[in-house]
Amino acid sequence: MGQKVRYDGGHKALANAIWDQWQSAGRLIAFCPEIAGGLPVPRPPAEIEAGKTADQVLSSDARVLDINGSDVTRAFMDGAQAALAMALKHQCKHAILTENSPSCGRNFTYSGRFDGVRIKGTGLTTALLLQNGIQVWSSNDWAGLIEMLN
Repeated sequence: MGQKVRYDGGHKALANAIWDQWQSAGRLIAFCPEIAGGLPVPRPPAEIEAGKTADQVLSSDARVLDINGSDVTRAFMDGAQAALAMALKHQCKHAILTENSPSCGRNFTYSGRFDGVRIKGTGLTTALLLQNGIQVWSSNDWAGLIEMLN
């Protein structure tokens, strides 16, 4: 939504007339699980451990590590729980989340090796929202949501 919350201090604003209309109508809730989990901006990039999934992190069978090897799992878990609480509070049925993120990736995250390789999988927040019946759409492909709502 244009807020500078990314690990590198940047943003991933979506430019789209429908997005702008929804935002003006108050239909969108801006929320960054990584910030809600207590991570600063900027921060070292983080990835789910190589060969592991978001579901494994949620069940305490894997970790989220930053590029320096620090375990940042707790912040990612806290952020995912806060996102779920916010979604439930506002009775959200859909979420549009930023692709490739270890929190928000819908279809892809990174390999866990900090090598720039994307792999099929979801981020922690996406996995938790899906487990709780909230449909998650990628920021790269949410045309299906527009169709459904029209």
